[in-house]
Amino acid sequence: MALTLQMINLDCANVAGQAEFWSRALDVPVDDNDGNAFMRTIGYANAALPRMMFLAVPEGKTVKNRMHLDLHADDRVAEVDRLVALGAKHVRDHNEWGVTWTVLTDPEGNEFCIAQG
Repeated sequence: MALTLQMINLDCANVAGQAEFWSRALDVPVDDNDGNAFMRTIGYANAALPRMMFLAVPEGKTVKNRMHLDLHADDRVAEVDRLVALGAKHVRDHNEWGVTWTVLTDPEGNEFCIAQG
């Protein structure tokens, strides 16, 4: 039996805002046929990417993520600048093991990384 990654779920307070941020960050449209005030998805139209679902929860984020997305960019600095302009926050830069990456947070404080190298 083989497993297939079907969905990456992200708990959030602002479902529409998070869906819009990640839609613009990944250049994947928000799914028009799926969603409401409590849930939105992106990625159904692009079978090459895992889909993402944004789920409304009453509690806020309080600690560091136990899992996060690692994304690759040909021009890390330009992508970091673009994502910050979309609402991400620059946390720190790293250069270890021959790889340079930047830790960011999305508008609700979820960590993710952009790597180049």
